[in-house]
Amino acid sequence: MSCYLSADSLWEMMDDIEMVERAMPSGSSSPGDAASARGESVDDEDDDGLFYIPERRPSLVLGAGPMDTSHWTFVEKAMTPVLSYRSMTSEEDLHSMDEDDGFYTRVHLEKTDSYSSCYSLDSDDCEKRIPKVKSKDDTVSEPSDTPELIQEPDTIGHPSLTVDFTFKAIIKTLKKLTEGEMTRFKKMLWTHYSQSFNTPPQSMDMVDLVDRLFECYRLEVSLQMTKSLLEKIGKKKMADFLEYLCIQNEVRYDLSENLRKRYGDVCEDSTIHGETRPFDDVFTDLHITSTRGNGPNIDHEVVTIKKLDTNREAGKLLSTEDILSVERLENTKLNLLLITGAAGSGKSMAIRRLILNWIEKKSHQHVSFVFPLPFKELKQFEGAPVSLLDIIHQLYPETKKLRDTDYRCEDCQMMFIFDGLDEYSGQLDFENTELISDHADTTSLKAIVVNVLRGRLLYNSLVVVTSRPQAKPCIPWDTHYDEIEVRGFRDSEKDEYFKKRFTNPEHAARVIAYINTFKTLRIMCHLPLFCSLVADVCQHMFREKGLQAELPRNITFMYTKLLLLLIRQHRKYRATDLSPDEERDFLMNLGNLALNMLEQGKFKITKTEWKDTGISEVEAITNSGLCIQYVTKPYVLFQEKVISFIHPTMQEYLTALYAFLSFSNCGKNIFEQQVKLKFPWIFKGNKAMELYRSAVDKSLLYEDGKLDIFLRFLFGMAHKSNLDLLKPLCTSTMKWPTVIEDATTLIRKRITENHYPGRNDNLQRCLEELGVGASELATL
Repeated sequence: MSCYLSADSLWEMMDDIEMVERAMPSGSSSPGDAASARGESVDDEDDDGLFYIPERRPSLVLGAGPMDTSHWTFVEKAMTPVLSYRSMTSEEDLHSMDEDDGFYTRVHLEKTDSYSSCYSLDSDDCEKRIPKVKSKDDTVSEPSDTPELIQEPDTIGHPSLTVDFTFKAIIKTLKKLTEGEMTRFKKMLWTHYSQSFNTPPQSMDMVDLVDRLFECYRLEVSLQMTKSLLEKIGKKKMADFLEYLCIQNEVRYDLSENLRKRYGDVCEDSTIHGETRPFDDVFTDLHITSTRGNGPNIDHEVVTIKKLDTNREAGKLLSTEDILSVERLENTKLNLLLITGAAGSGKSMAIRRLILNWIEKKSHQHVSFVFPLPFKELKQFEGAPVSLLDIIHQLYPETKKLRDTDYRCEDCQMMFIFDGLDEYSGQLDFENTELISDHADTTSLKAIVVNVLRGRLLYNSLVVVTSRPQAKPCIPWDTHYDEIEVRGFRDSEKDEYFKKRFTNPEHAARVIAYINTFKTLRIMCHLPLFCSLVADVCQHMFREKGLQAELPRNITFMYTKLLLLLIRQHRKYRATDLSPDEERDFLMNLGNLALNMLEQGKFKITKTEWKDTGISEVEAITNSGLCIQYVTKPYVLFQEKVISFIHPTMQEYLTALYAFLSFSNCGKNIFEQQVKLKFPWIFKGNKAMELYRSAVDKSLLYEDGKLDIFLRFLFGMAHKSNLDLLKPLCTSTMKWPTVIEDATTLIRKRITENHYPGRNDNLQRCLEELGVGASELATL
């Protein structure tokens, strides 16, 4: 049975009913059956402004008499909002929708994403949502303004539609309504969907109201109802706003899945393709500092090196979560960040961690969309007219759903990550390049890069740029930007890396013990790239010979692998390949400079002094990554650019390489004044000992041991494993096995003579580089 009442009468009647219910004794019948007009019908069906009141379900009377249960449908009891949610605050969970909403809710959205259309039998609040079936004798028809009852959709919604998002989206939309509009919305909700409420929802707060929708309807239906009612109260823009929040959420979900496929897994062993592991399983925290111009790591096994940079204050230790974080943005007011670091220091690892943290909602939730634009991929757009929007759409097709205004809107914060600026070969002409500020303008890739770095393009967005230290400024002097530096691993992270890299704990323990045996090796592992190289070599040996495999005792071999990795595999992303002759000449010139600096006890050189060497600074600093450039401030109001090798031991290695190639290819002993110009094919085996004898004797003269590591590298060059790697750089066919025997004899003799007792340990290390076993060393 049902009846129709005017709106005003209805609200007055409901108040009266509540008063009657409070006054009735517990055993009396429901006023809904006795006096609420639910039990009567009215024949006037044409009265405008009337509301349909659905027939109330009979009250459950638990008396002694029999009860008719034939019409009962048993369903699983649903959880109440209190049990299905847990406490939360808007500052933590609503920030992805609107940081400034200031709304606090009592519930946390961990409820399942789908709901039953019916609720428990002991709840008198949710009515079954089934159309009312009328008999032929029923003369009452539903008013024309009552919408069709919502049916459960058969199709599965977009996977991005979660309770968390739907709750925040509806709340964010409803909060934009005025108090009067919210009252109209609630009245309209009661008018059309009263079967979901026991009493009019006027007294319900916003959270309870949305909770109630979720209890009775699926998420898709709740959104559909909200948009429909907003349109009925004349708030079409609010309905469109809610609809677009859903579209943005779908784009974010699809973009996250795309990025997860690109960055979620890493290839552990660079020599084996196809074997990957989750990045989270191998990532190790990096040493990121807030100061710049820190110079190279100067830890050294033998000598004590004075501080090369002039930073007077220690930088603040940062994490990837601090990169353009809300707090840092508030402190700096700068939305352009430059991340620098030496070759192999972990810049791309930091970027990958940032991206995955955003995907997993661990950080940077003030950012709506993250767009990594590595220069490796941007190179495909060189030479053709293109806009930044075209690039985004091609790399991330799911973004085509976004509106053009989203790229300018402050409510839709975007982060663009340009990884590897040092890999961009185009000229950065900040004075003559056309100015553009619209992401949809068609131009050249060069113009896009220049205007991003000038801060003109994407000025409302967050921009992260990573780069090796550049020979030339990569950002104009008049552009305001922030800068931080990635410095690789600290000592504790080195062990952590190998523990994560090797799934077998015994393998990890052996490798850690191995690098601890060689202090120089341990120090050099501050570079994640070097750690990865060492792990690759050890893993290969474990696979071939098992856990008991003897790991290489020749650290020269590791340095040669690093050198070739930098000047070949990594260089190809930055410049065209050098010919063998060009490569050899470059290394010889750089090695000659390293020798001159080493003899003078210098580990840095000014930019002015560098120009006199004739070496290409772009090749040394940017392309090969063997050197870094930084700024020092030796005096107040004065600063100068200086250049160092990426580590002092790399300077010593290049010195040894220069000595080795000079003798091998030209017959030149760098420790003698005269140059012997002989052809390689007429060399005799014992001639090589002139080089090693003079090198040993000269190194023993320096009490500070400044040539000790150089000497180890020089002997290590003659080891077969190292000769195989250096073969492309050698132009002679010298027979080195006899050299190894003679060199071993020479070192044993110097140890036996014991003229320099404090240097015997280093001479034993030289024997290790030659491949002399530990058992043989024990007899010395």
